[in-house]
Amino acid sequence: MNATVYLDNNATAPMLPEVMTAVMTSMQDCYGNPSSKHHVGDMAREALMQARGKMAALLSAAPAEIVFTSGATESNHLAILGALARDPARRHLIVSQVEHPSIRSLLPRVQQMGVRVTDIPVDSRGVPDMEALRHALTEETALVSMMWVNNETGVVMPVAEAAALAASRGVPIHVDATQAVGRMPVDMRACPADLLSFSGHKFHAPKGVGGLFVRKGFVLPALLSGRQERGRRGGTENVAALVGLGVAAELAGQHLLTGLDVVRSWRDRFEALVAARIRSMRINGAGTARIGNTSHLSFPGLNAETIIHRLDKAGICVSSGAACAASGTEASHVLLAMGQSEEMARSAIRVSFGVCNTEEEAILAAETLCDVVQPLLNRAA
Repeated sequence: MNATVYLDNNATAPMLPEVMTAVMTSMQDCYGNPSSKHHVGDMAREALMQARGKMAALLSAAPAEIVFTSGATESNHLAILGALARDPARRHLIVSQVEHPSIRSLLPRVQQMGVRVTDIPVDSRGVPDMEALRHALTEETALVSMMWVNNETGVVMPVAEAAALAASRGVPIHVDATQAVGRMPVDMRACPADLLSFSGHKFHAPKGVGGLFVRKGFVLPALLSGRQERGRRGGTENVAALVGLGVAAELAGQHLLTGLDVVRSWRDRFEALVAARIRSMRINGAGTARIGNTSHLSFPGLNAETIIHRLDKAGICVSSGAACAASGTEASHVLLAMGQSEEMARSAIRVSFGVCNTEEEAILAAETLCDVVQPLLNRAA
């Protein structure tokens, strides 16, 4: 196998060296329980406070608005189940058809609880229908939940417009910003969301830590009861990993304005090189705003798993974005919602860049992908 070129950053981004050093140092020096009332506990509590402050700074939020969790899945569940618990008279939830599986998989559970769920359709680009959202809002709606950036296509959703519509009917909105935080500016002074989820390992922090922004004054019942996190999320905090989260947030804030433009240029170069050689290639989400690190490509007539396997043998790591079930790989629910056939949806691969990549890797990946795909197309012709 050739040297690895890792282009699956939307699945997880590798820890940066500074983050890893901070985590290891914290494990040695801040081993106390942050709730303990002695000097060792004080050290852990101070480290936790600093991490919260750094995360809040990245989001332009107040430290007290940051609730640490195990990651975006827990944060999404806390937001949705907590919002439903706020007012038992409101038994209606609105989501889009292209939400992450961590939210989509929760829907049958809330429906069993007697909650009515409205799925907002998307157009062929993957953008939710705002008129459908407007008509779906009722006095019984407990929450609108919408992702900021789609994890497969990289399409940037109209969360500001959705939040304005929700607010006009007195409905809170939750934004799943898992693919946005650390990759684009997220300013909670300007973003009207009441709740916002994030996950550390998407922006080079350790796995297993993330959080939920809860706007000041928004009462959210706890999913896990306990005295930690101001009573909003029980359980002893993972101090070392959260220290790493804080360092990753600090580094993300430093490269947001410059590094992300560079990553976008690599992504655009990659797409241009592939498009020049593989004319049948389709860029999913083209024609609307996309985050700069993500490229979601379909190759009509081919199977994504074959492409991914051959790229992996050549040392290039990408993904399909499709969910893997016990019976096999299912077609992407995102592409199906965009109106694509199952055959087309199964031909898509996701290439996601990060600040640890280089322009040379983007060029190599494009050339290797074309070398893999062209013989497959010739054989299928």
